[in-house]
Amino acid sequence: MDDLANRLQKQQISPEFKPGADGVPSRSAARVVVIAADGRVLLARGHDALDTARAWWFTIGGGMEPGEDTRQAAARELAEETGIQVTPESLEGPVLTRDSEFVFSSITVRQHETFYLLRVEHASELDDSRWTELERSVVDELAWITPAALQASPVTQYPRDLAKRLEEWVTGWDGTCPHLVENGE
Repeated sequence: MDDLANRLQKQQISPEFKPGADGVPSRSAARVVVIAADGRVLLARGHDALDTARAWWFTIGGGMEPGEDTRQAAARELAEETGIQVTPESLEGPVLTRDSEFVFSSITVRQHETFYLLRVEHASELDDSRWTELERSVVDELAWITPAALQASPVTQYPRDLAKRLEEWVTGWDGTCPHLVENGE
């Protein structure tokens, strides 16, 4: 195992991160915004592996596996993280793409994300039995939350304007797929 791989493993970084041309660990990821008919949205709240004071709300999803497209990865990640099983074709979008550079576990990493929507009848019970060791160590909760409650939360959210976007997506998607670049998180 090379030096970067050893460092990532030791500092609890997902193995999907591979060094980019400049050596910065990077990965592609797929995310799902699950919206219940009552307007609540399924989000995760987690913290940095080495600094529990750094916490944030984020959408369900994660790194892509070899051979997957973003829609397949989003459906797989949704099943692994929540127990909600859907076909990739049932996802709406993509509704957003995001490039971000951030520090996690004292390592600067880059991530390219593609976001999809999934509308469900009700906020269902969730199953975390397929979580990885890393997810168990850094994800504090999965919660069905309203965009207003997210906006009022003192906890950081990613993307940074997530609450605003959720308000729009709860009422309907306009068919666009904006691209965000957020660095220095």
